[in-house]
Amino acid sequence: MRALRLNSLDGPDALELVEVPDPEAREGTLLIDVRAAGVSFPDLLLTRGEYQLRVEPPFIPGIEVAGVVRSAPCDSGFATGDRVSAFTLLGGGFAEIALAPLDLTFPAPESLSFAQAVALALNYHTALFALRRRGRLAAGETLLVHGAAGGVGTAAVQLAKAYGARALAVASTPEKAEVAREAGADEVLDAGGDWPAEVRRHTDGRGVEVVLDPVGGERFEQSVRCLAPEGRLLVVGFAEGRIPQLAVNRVLLRQLDIIGVNWGAIVGIDPGYPQECASELARLADSGLVAPVIGRSYRLADGAQALRDLGARRATGKLVIEMRTG
Repeated sequence: MRALRLNSLDGPDALELVEVPDPEAREGTLLIDVRAAGVSFPDLLLTRGEYQLRVEPPFIPGIEVAGVVRSAPCDSGFATGDRVSAFTLLGGGFAEIALAPLDLTFPAPESLSFAQAVALALNYHTALFALRRRGRLAAGETLLVHGAAGGVGTAAVQLAKAYGARALAVASTPEKAEVAREAGADEVLDAGGDWPAEVRRHTDGRGVEVVLDPVGGERFEQSVRCLAPEGRLLVVGFAEGRIPQLAVNRVLLRQLDIIGVNWGAIVGIDPGYPQECASELARLADSGLVAPVIGRSYRLADGAQALRDLGARRATGKLVIEMRTG
């Protein structure tokens, strides 16, 4: 099969399109003929050796895929030809055939394309976990979403609306603002302007009940000031690059919750949770309440460029590698 193999921990430039032997199924796994592979920040970090779990090269990146089952154990509940999406754990997805654990493989909703189905795997699982399990977002509340035009951001906006909440989106360019609007944001705020003042204006001075922050840095520090009393700030990541510091007197005085969101860690704590997420997301997709936004599709040979675009924050929606395009 063809695959993108990383030969050294030097980032996307170290990727090479190669022919490698097909993977072999092991106990508790199945094989998937990949139709689409997701492009994610963990993939980018893995290519640099900067992820919290280090994988030594050579290896094939790609932690999320969608496609059709090539082979599966007879008692697995999956059969050859089934449409699925899956996590590959720490790699293997940037290839024509991928190996995935049975407990991290899910039926792909018929209402979605393979490119959209792969977006459910990481972005929507993360957003659903963040908003519902960790953030306790309820109907009638207001959510502030940073990075609102990205994969997790558009997912959070759509899920907030699906559950009856109001969504305020922060975006850095007019193009990204339009993506956030199309995802369903009620209001879009300019990241380069006085967006905290806009938050207060759109909430009659009260602030928002929940903030979803995958950016970190100064954005986090300002977001704390935008929370209503008993508000919850969801720490998803640090795309800005700087891990922020917090004066915890604000947390005390305003009764705030600062909540970590680590989807990967919950799998070890609650192994059945990914299947719960997948079922709920399939229900929402088939009901038309969520439809992943695909920003750009790349050929397998152009996977390195996809990671560069992601790293340069040029991406909107979900970036995918589609095998049918070459």
